[in-house]
Amino acid sequence: MFPLRDNVPSRQFPLVTVFLILANVIVFLFQVMMGPAVHAVTFRFGVVPARLVSLWYDPRVLFTLLSSMYLHGGWMHLLGNMWYLWIFGDNVEDRMGRVRFFVFYTVSGVLAALLQVAAAPRSPIPMIGASGAIAGVLGAYLLLYPRARVATVVLVFYFIRIIWLPAILVLGGWFLIQLLNGLASLGVMMHTGGVAWWAHIGGFIAGMILLPIFRRREQRPPPGFYSLDADSRADRRLRW
Repeated sequence: MFPLRDNVPSRQFPLVTVFLILANVIVFLFQVMMGPAVHAVTFRFGVVPARLVSLWYDPRVLFTLLSSMYLHGGWMHLLGNMWYLWIFGDNVEDRMGRVRFFVFYTVSGVLAALLQVAAAPRSPIPMIGASGAIAGVLGAYLLLYPRARVATVVLVFYFIRIIWLPAILVLGGWFLIQLLNGLASLGVMMHTGGVAWWAHIGGFIAGMILLPIFRRREQRPPPGFYSLDADSRADRRLRW
């Protein structure tokens, strides 16, 4: 399944979401221009679990928990992450406010990286990408808008179809895939590269836990029955 868009309108321009997308794209363009030197940059600014565990007190090593979120391993890695952030980030930013959303995004990314380190503490492989932070956005979106509809590309009997699915199915299915792959990767990812499944899992769970702290409680959701805290009138319409 691949999401195309959702049906939840934003009430303000998603300034922070756009800023994060532009920042990631600009950093990646610098990576491309570095050529072979990018490997040294990845090792320097990516999260290396073995290095973080042994040098956790070094500010330069701790800084990689932040810098790694703005590095990507290729165009597909970048575009996939930014597409998910564009679809789901605007609505979460709308409910949190711009400053809170940026802090939430950053904290989710840090916690995601720490869970990946805990899953493979002796790994010498650098971890890069915004996936953990974006997973936090997905976790928050799932709690805020479980009944939202997401236009999703699916493969049905060798035919590609676009189907509107509930967010709880799209994002819940996404998390289940990460969890199954994460469990399967235990003991294997110590000396091999690939997908940081546990960063995805950690970010998603962190986003759900952090949501009550960062959500602006005085804000109402957009009109309609998109979220669990929609007004009673919308709930009555939904039951009909």
